[in-house]
Amino acid sequence: MQDVIDRFKRVLIGRPMRSDSMGHQLLPKRIALPVFASDALSSVAYAPDEVLLTLAIAGPLAVTKSLWIGLVVVVVLIVVVLSYRQTVHAYPSGGGDYEVVSKNLGPTWGLVVASALLVDYILTVAVSISQGAHYLTAAVPGLSGKEAPISVALVIILSLLNLRGLRDAGGAFAIPTYLYIASIALLVVVGVVQLVSGSLGQAPTAQYEVVAEPGFSDGLVGFGGAFLLMRAFSSGCAALTGVEAISNGVPVFRRPKSKNAAATLAMLGGIAATMLLAILFLARQTGVIMVDDPTKQLLLNGQPVAAGTTIDPVIGQIAATVFGSGSPLFLLVTIVTGLILVLAANTAFNGFPTLASVLSRDSFLPRQLYKRGDRLSYSNGIVVLSAAAIILIIAFDAQVSRLIQLYIVGVFVSFTLSQFGMIRHWNRALRRPQTGPERRSVQRSRAVNVFGFLMTGTVLVIVLITKFTRGAWITLIMMAVVFFVQRSIRHHYDTVREQLRVEDYSAGRALPSRVHALVLVSNLARPAMRAVATARASAPSSLELISVVTDDREERKIREEWEESGLPVPLTLLSSPYRDITQVLVAHIRHQRRRSPGEMIVVYVPQFIVSHWWENAMHNQTAVRVRQALLGIPGVVITTVPWKLGEDDDTRGHQLVNDPFKSSPGIPGTETPIPTTEPGSQEDTR
Repeated sequence: MQDVIDRFKRVLIGRPMRSDSMGHQLLPKRIALPVFASDALSSVAYAPDEVLLTLAIAGPLAVTKSLWIGLVVVVVLIVVVLSYRQTVHAYPSGGGDYEVVSKNLGPTWGLVVASALLVDYILTVAVSISQGAHYLTAAVPGLSGKEAPISVALVIILSLLNLRGLRDAGGAFAIPTYLYIASIALLVVVGVVQLVSGSLGQAPTAQYEVVAEPGFSDGLVGFGGAFLLMRAFSSGCAALTGVEAISNGVPVFRRPKSKNAAATLAMLGGIAATMLLAILFLARQTGVIMVDDPTKQLLLNGQPVAAGTTIDPVIGQIAATVFGSGSPLFLLVTIVTGLILVLAANTAFNGFPTLASVLSRDSFLPRQLYKRGDRLSYSNGIVVLSAAAIILIIAFDAQVSRLIQLYIVGVFVSFTLSQFGMIRHWNRALRRPQTGPERRSVQRSRAVNVFGFLMTGTVLVIVLITKFTRGAWITLIMMAVVFFVQRSIRHHYDTVREQLRVEDYSAGRALPSRVHALVLVSNLARPAMRAVATARASAPSSLELISVVTDDREERKIREEWEESGLPVPLTLLSSPYRDITQVLVAHIRHQRRRSPGEMIVVYVPQFIVSHWWENAMHNQTAVRVRQALLGIPGVVITTVPWKLGEDDDTRGHQLVNDPFKSSPGIPGTETPIPTTEPGSQEDTR
């Protein structure tokens, strides 16, 4: 069975890679851009949708403000990119915002940032995959209504690609990402040419009239209008998500790492800003309309639109206008946009496992997340991210409008605290002796981060105010839960570290005054006799056989075998009238420990190993329960003595397995039951 599992694993993720081949996994800029920038680039596909959806609440005139909101979002994007270019030079180790904040504001604030980023990465996968599934169902209407199962399948496929290693995943994602950039560029160029030539048509939704919701009949006026503009702006700021991922991935860039990471950030910022403004510009020129509920918010010739009217995403509407609905170029734009939204989750598949490994190194997450897998990827982190994203997708039924409200809170928490941390970093740098040019360079860098802190802090406040009641509170609760879980994990590791520390090495070299050996048997078959021989070979101070009997028949049988064997070892029979073997054994051994606390007790557990994995199902698992129970008794050493069915005792099988922690219940060849019967039966192992 294990061989079958191993072969299947090799087919899915490939052969294991040597640790010294890590250098071959480093990424050049042309591969790093699609790997790390796909999230931010894909934001162009849904950030305009969210801006227009929000503005539509105030009627048709409000929709015309979308381009101005886009300009403000681009300003924030440029400032954040400039700030992170400084971060990758100052902190190139891959800790990103977590490292910046921990070193400059303290570990508690660093853990706040880590919690925000972990939650944001999970939401990135859920939102991106769900939005991609909606684009795919728009291109293939027959799949409509199946967005949730499609999203789950896409998460699984993406996780398998990432388990194959960073280089393989990057190569797989490079072509679709560049094809997406090229198709959007073609859409924009053709659209602008048509606009200039006067041949640009109107979007399919331009025929509808938007009905303002109650309270917004006068448009964007008063406090309500200002609040709605802030909501639209906060939704548009989703375009900034993913920018921070490069600061976490600096170690996987080719040398010079920081320089290449900064260059990739610059390319990311330029492409994303251009695409966002271009899409919003064409949406305004073609009259694109986006609403949450068409039957309530849209009129056609003065009458509500028919029930079941669907509104395609912004890029889909523009592509239908520019290239014609159903044309090859329309299908190309729609499909690659849906694909890039799926691949956008790959940014999180790189950022989450890397950040989790750093947190694991600092004892805030389980140590299993620190080590790399067969393909030198952080495979445990990838699995955890996939499972968490699938849970969210199922819980919210892959509805982007519900998930997006949870989305950008975490990322702007990390943006804001990171900017403040960098300000502290430059302040300390200014206290050190410097030349004139160096000091001016530091002052310029600090000015960038001060401006970035003010802008991202303002956005964070707006996001919290405008999105709190619409779902952002769920994100804050998730962050709080992750924060306290990490604190608890750190407390556990600190406690373990304190208790495992050796104060006096001389005490560890002292031998116990006495060693009392116990051999657990249910009969004196071959596994039990080997355990007895092993125990006698270790020359303990005293030795006894222990057997738990549940009725008179079992007692007579074990006594007869013991007398027939002639073993010079005393036999102790423990009665279990309630047929609970484990608790009787534990009580007996605890009693011996209390009676002789300075004595070491070594328990020998005989076990036989079956020839085939499926044969395990035909034997009881008493050994598992006994061993697990004995592990909780201080001063007790457990020695497992294996015997494989069919082996030749004279030539093979005399190896001891002395570490009970290395046994794996239920795995063929590593865990089988000791020859102890279940209640009401006597198993023959001969």
